[in-house]
Amino acid sequence: MDIEANLIFVRSFRNTFGRMEKALVLGAAGQIGTELVAALRAKWGTENVIATDLRPEALEAPAFALNAMDEPALRALVQEQGITEVYHLVAMLSATGEKMPEKAWELNMLTLFHVLNLAKEGLLKRVFWPSSIAAFGPNTPALDTPQYSPMDPTTVYGISKLAGELWCQYYHQKFGVDVRSLRYPGLISWKTLPGGGTTDYAIDIFHAARKENAYTSFLSEDTRLPMMHMEDAIRATLSLMEAPSESVKVRTSYNVSGIDFTPAELAENMRRHYPDLAMSYAPDFRQAIAASWPQRMDDAEARADWGWSPRFDLSSMVDDMVAHI
Repeated sequence: MDIEANLIFVRSFRNTFGRMEKALVLGAAGQIGTELVAALRAKWGTENVIATDLRPEALEAPAFALNAMDEPALRALVQEQGITEVYHLVAMLSATGEKMPEKAWELNMLTLFHVLNLAKEGLLKRVFWPSSIAAFGPNTPALDTPQYSPMDPTTVYGISKLAGELWCQYYHQKFGVDVRSLRYPGLISWKTLPGGGTTDYAIDIFHAARKENAYTSFLSEDTRLPMMHMEDAIRATLSLMEAPSESVKVRTSYNVSGIDFTPAELAENMRRHYPDLAMSYAPDFRQAIAASWPQRMDDAEARADWGWSPRFDLSSMVDDMVAHI
């Protein structure tokens, strides 16, 4: 038996007699999904991670076209593939959602209910559903935002995330569903393009710096927001999902913190690589959204409960982005 065949046998044995992991990633062609699928396949084997999206041509097999709004199709895929764990990444993000709020609410909420109900019926062992800093609002403490804070989101995306957090907690308390969640800050990656969020400037700026050595930010120069390198976000996700159930004490969504900076601070750090980078500022409707979000989050619960700790600071994040874009 060669090495690859042996690895497949070991994974199959574990799946049969151990944790029986077979994951389904919904929205796998998005910013998070692209890298999460790769990380899961590296751990469990390609054959044990199914990727789905409306655009399956953007995915590597095994992959299927799936509209997560189609509950019968989702149910059939879960049963046919023997799925035990779902990573539900389907969502309409903040900036895009403000342009079509009713559609954003329907997409963000109905798809969550489809997955939670499959878990309630015993078809799934675990569910991961991401929340966001968008669930906070203008009355949330902006600096070192604690895990338990006033939450009054001002966007339909944020409203859906806050509602989703409470539904996740409800399904855990009432039906024993093992659903886990992180409140992602802005996520920064060189592997995929941004998908319509308010923190997208922190990716756009690297592409603009390389092409034009100039960037116009849609947020003001002093708008501080919590951010995270995608590698840290994926590692946090896997760490949370691998934690023993008794260690997961927050069943709404965990604060996780990486770095925080303003557009001006990011540009200044980038000038180590682009000394003549020109910055201008033209705040648009996203400025009001960003102003309602935390500037820096306290993630003490995540650190204490399952050992979270980020690896990237501002300079190492910038270095990595510049090296790859």
